[in-house]
Order: sequence, then structure tokens, then C-alpha cells
Amino acid sequence: MEALRRIISTLASKNEELQHFLGTVDSTLMGLQEESCKVMSELETELELLSSTLEDRGRQLQENIREEKERKEAELQRQQSEGKLALMSCEELLNFANHSLTISNEEEFLTAAKQIKERVTMAPAFRLTTRPTVSENMSQFTVDFGGERAGLQGLHFLPVPRAPEIDVSSCVVRDNAVSVVWQPHSEEECNGDGGGGSSRPIERYEVEYQKTNRNSVLRATGDACWEKICDITEPQVTISGLKFDLPFIVIRVRARNKAAAGEFSEPVTLETRAFNFGFDTVTAHADLKVQCDTVTWEPQGVKGHDARLRGKDSKNSRSATPSPNKTAGSRAGRDRFAGESYTVLGDQEISGGCHYWELRPLADWKSFSVGVACRGSLGRFDQLGKSSGSWCLYASQWLQSSLAAKHNNRAKALDWAAPQRIGVYCHYDNGDLMFIDVDRLRLLHCFRTKFSQPLVPAFTVWCGGIAIATGLQVPSFMGNFLSTNRSLSSLSQ
Repeated sequence: MEALRRIISTLASKNEELQHFLGTVDSTLMGLQEESCKVMSELETELELLSSTLEDRGRQLQENIREEKERKEAELQRQQSEGKLALMSCEELLNFANHSLTISNEEEFLTAAKQIKERVTMAPAFRLTTRPTVSENMSQFTVDFGGERAGLQGLHFLPVPRAPEIDVSSCVVRDNAVSVVWQPHSEEECNGDGGGGSSRPIERYEVEYQKTNRNSVLRATGDACWEKICDITEPQVTISGLKFDLPFIVIRVRARNKAAAGEFSEPVTLETRAFNFGFDTVTAHADLKVQCDTVTWEPQGVKGHDARLRGKDSKNSRSATPSPNKTAGSRAGRDRFAGESYTVLGDQEISGGCHYWELRPLADWKSFSVGVACRGSLGRFDQLGKSSGSWCLYASQWLQSSLAAKHNNRAKALDWAAPQRIGVYCHYDNGDLMFIDVDRLRLLHCFRTKFSQPLVPAFTVWCGGIAIATGLQVPSFMGNFLSTNRSLSSLSQ
């Protein structure tokens, strides 16, 4: 019985495989028929265009010959008419001269001779050129179609472009952008003017890429997995604005001409390591709402936080929004931050290397802090910057604007306005923690210390909210801040 079930299962599997195969063949056959009809129609259209072009050019050449023939005919007919008139005048004068020779009266003879002299001087025959002003030659309108005829006889179907080759050595990964450079196949590259072909067949390129965890070439992945960039006219492209949430990116490219797209190049894998993290919701204060890459302050059950009740307390308070020192504690049942900490930590540790991320305050924010902390050094009610194991940049718009660097319960006021984008750079091994005004490329503050425990990104939010950007590489502009910082450190030493 069991053996029969296995046979039936095998037959069912084979039956399904055959049905799928027949479906594929039917689909391919239908596609072949449709494609052949399409190509035949395109060929007829091209031949009609070629014939129309040849007819138009022939009519133009015929018109040129006709215009030149008419011009020469008119000029020769003018000369012919003038010559006939001159000949008649000359014959008349000749007859008069012969007649004058028979005059016997001397006075009449002298008068006739004088008239003959005057008429000879003014005779058209002596002012008329005796050479045709144009020739009968029309050889300049002779056309040799030998080259064109050979070209037409050598017509062939446009070849499908061969796969380009990505130049890995010229590819650059920087500032969350990937610059890709490739070389066309040698035949397509040479098939330009004077290269034996009618025109360069490649019209544009298509690039596809996808992120991956594996440092290996992807070959058998579906089209849905690839991001596409089309209509590239040059053999290079820069893919910018990427989030490097996976350590590698795989890229491939193909060429396309008027006929079709060719095969894809061999895919190449480029490393795109960057610091990627999210919020650890387990650590989030009860009054903080975490959604993807944003944190907003939404207090729970406090009278002063209810917008409908704020007006009642306006006489006794300078603002309807409570200060961070007078708000109630967190909701019970949380394992982590409570009281007035309003803190949430990142879910990835930093134990070495260089890392970078950015923060952007949302509208209507009042205060926030961003920095790093040793996870074990913070208690449930601790605030960032008030312990020896946390470092942060604190910004406030409560009552007055302020910006400060905090660590170990000490605050250093900074003479800067709160930026709209704050970059955080942490070099764990060197003990550098820098805060950057990204929009103005300005160093806000730098902590120099020695980290002895793993760190996590840390954030405090009170009123309003923040958004973070992760998966970012250390930007190239950090090189200026690092060199300046090292120079200042050398001078101080």
C-alpha cells in the first residue's frame, strides 16, 4: 500500500510537471507567433520608409537636373536670338557697302562711306561674343549608386547587444551611493562611424541591483527582487540615496538597442557595510510611542497633557505644556525607563569600529537628547548625560532655546542653534563621539574619552518627536572634522 502511494505521488508530481511544461511551451509558442508578427510589421514599415526616402531623393535629383537644363536652355536661346539679329544687321550693312562701291559721284560716295563707317562701329555683330555662355555638359549630375546598392544588398537584421562588463575597479561605494562603471562589448563599441556598421546599435542601458546578506553572486533570482534603473545613455550611473540595511549590494547591467535588450552582465557584489539599527521597544518609556524610525512623546493619563483641559490651568502656568521636571511617572508594567527619563535605546551594540547615524526633530518639539550609553550603566529613572556611562547632546525649545553637551551630570552650553539634522559619529576604538550640524557642516561638540563597555544609541524625547536615519556610512565630509580634531588634540598636548 505504501509503495503504491509513493508511485501515485510520483505520477501526480510528474503529471503536474508535464502540465507546467506544456503551459510553458504554449506560452512560448504564442509569444513566438506574436513576436514574429510584430517583427514582420516593423520590417515592412522600415522598407516603406526606405522606399519613400529613395523616391523623395530621386524626385529631388530630377528637379535639380530639370532646373539646370532650363537655365542653360534659356541662356543659349538668348544668345541665339541676339546672334540672329546681329547676323541680319551685318548682312544688311554688307549689301549697302557693296552697293556703295558702284556710286560714281564722289560726294555721294563719301557720304555713303561715312555712313558705312558709323554703322560698322555700332553694329551688334562687333559687340556680340561668339562663344556659348554655357556648355551642354551635364556630367556633374551623374549619380553613382554603387555604394548604396552594395549597402542595400548587405542589409542584415540588427543584432541583439552582447552583455557589457562591469569594471569593478572603477566602482565606488561612498556616502550611501554606488557609482557603477561598465564597458560595452568590443563589437558594439567599434560599431560606429567607419566601423563597418550603419550605426552604433546600443541606444541605452538598464541597471538592476538588490541588497543581500551574502557575499556571493546571485544568479537565479526572480525579476521582482531587483530594483531597476532604465534609460541610461552613458556606460556609467550613480545610484544615490540608498539605505545600506544589508552588508552587500549586487549589481548587473545590460544593453538595449532598437531591437531588444541583451543578456545581463555577470553580476558583481559590492560591500556596503553601514551602521543599521532600530529602537529597542522593550526599553522605551511608557510615554514614548515608537513607530519604525520615529519616536513621539504621548503621555498617558496626565491632566496637564490633555488638550481639552489645558486652558483651565493657563492662569497658573506660563504654558499649557508641563515641564519635564513636573510630569508624572510612567505607566506601571514597564521593565525599563520610567519616571522623568523619557528614554529609549537602540537595539544594536557598538563594540568597535566607526559608526554614523542622523537625527531630525519633528515639528512642535520641545526637548530631546541624542547620544550613546553603556546599557548597564543606566537605571530605570536615569536621564542621558547624568551618569558616567552616557554622553549626549541636549536640545531644548522649552521657554528658551538652548543646546548643551552632557556627560557625568555635567553640562557644557554650546553657542549654536539647534540644527534640523544632527549627525552622530562614534569611533569606539579611538574614543571619539562627535555631533555634527549636517546642513551647515559644522562641528557642534566632540567628546574624547575611552570606552570600556559596549555602547548603544540612546535618545530622550519630551514633547514632540524625533526621526532617525540609519543604515548610513560614515560620510566623506567627516574627514575634515577628524583631521581638524586631531590637529587640535596635537596642539593641546
